[in-house]
Amino acid sequence: MPYFITMKKLPPLSLYIHIPWCVQKCPYCDFNSHLQRGKIPEQDYVLHLLKDLRRDLRRYIKAISGRHLQSIFIGGGTPSLFKPESIAYLLKEIEVLIPFAEKIEITMEVNPGTVETNKFPDFVNAGITRLSMGIQSFADDKLIQLGRIHNSQQAKNAIQLVHKLHKSSLKSFNLDLMHGLPMQSLSQALDDLKQAIALNPPHLSWYQLTIEPNTAFFSKHPTLPDDDELWAIFEKGNALLCKAGYEQYETSAYAKVGFQCQHNLNYWRFGDYLAIGCGAHGKISDFRGEQIEITRFSKTKHPRGYLRGDYLYEEYIVPKNELAFEFFMNRFRLFEPVPKREFETFTGLKCQEIDEEIEDALKKGYVSDTVTHWQTTPKGKLFLNELLSVFLE
Repeated sequence: MPYFITMKKLPPLSLYIHIPWCVQKCPYCDFNSHLQRGKIPEQDYVLHLLKDLRRDLRRYIKAISGRHLQSIFIGGGTPSLFKPESIAYLLKEIEVLIPFAEKIEITMEVNPGTVETNKFPDFVNAGITRLSMGIQSFADDKLIQLGRIHNSQQAKNAIQLVHKLHKSSLKSFNLDLMHGLPMQSLSQALDDLKQAIALNPPHLSWYQLTIEPNTAFFSKHPTLPDDDELWAIFEKGNALLCKAGYEQYETSAYAKVGFQCQHNLNYWRFGDYLAIGCGAHGKISDFRGEQIEITRFSKTKHPRGYLRGDYLYEEYIVPKNELAFEFFMNRFRLFEPVPKREFETFTGLKCQEIDEEIEDALKKGYVSDTVTHWQTTPKGKLFLNELLSVFLE
């Protein structure tokens, strides 16, 4: 195993912003979202987001000093419920606190309902460079089952508008599409996907519905396609996407060349990210002497507590014996080779310290190994949890 001289270098830095309110809670959703009851305290929440960020910048001043934000992701909830003026003010004030990289990617999740769609141009003028639309399906009956508040035609109208924006000022956009829906046949799933491909988005997140605890679907479990049907949907759908010029670069993410989501790439490449807003999770690396120290933290989930100024919920330093697992848990979600030098640089560990684990993964056929990189095999991609368990033993 080669020995790399580890440079004192911190990974790229991003920012996640969580806006928790939704018009209604979807029965499959286990994200930290809260039903809108009356008027959203929009201005107050924006001010608390900025206070939260200022506290984090003071708390992690040594780790943050001199770094630029490479990407921002505004998620939820439904961030597009906010006014474009609020988003513009928020981004402007954030840039005062921490400088933006020259080609920063700023993504915002939006819904294709008529009210929100009318605000899309103003969101772009506010500084959003990438929109991510929660389409989920083009079948109206499936949209009703999923608790979505838009219909298929509204989704297509929104996508056409975003295409116009993409030709002018918007740098990219994404469509979220689900498969393995209740009572969904192979032909129905592929028809959804064909409609999405025909609309030619630069990026498409195509992911399987899973039933999570603390959701309405968990309490009243719908009938889903069986494993054989799910595999057929994925196999044939993946072939359609590849034929249409999309590259699968992450477990559920496909993109045209040059349109991968930079924010998500930073997550999976074990980058750092500040996090503000209800229930947001962050990761910050710093040097403690010659050693890297990685801190993970999360924020108060409920808006009531957050709006009282109780921002920080949990904070802990990742133990050294968990660093390899944490690194690969992220890195192996991507289909690109994993540079050994980055493993050493971003964890502070030496490759030799995981020789036994890598040897085990090699014997099981989960990874391949070169002088400079590790790469998941097709078997490793299929049995990702089993591959990751190697680093827990």
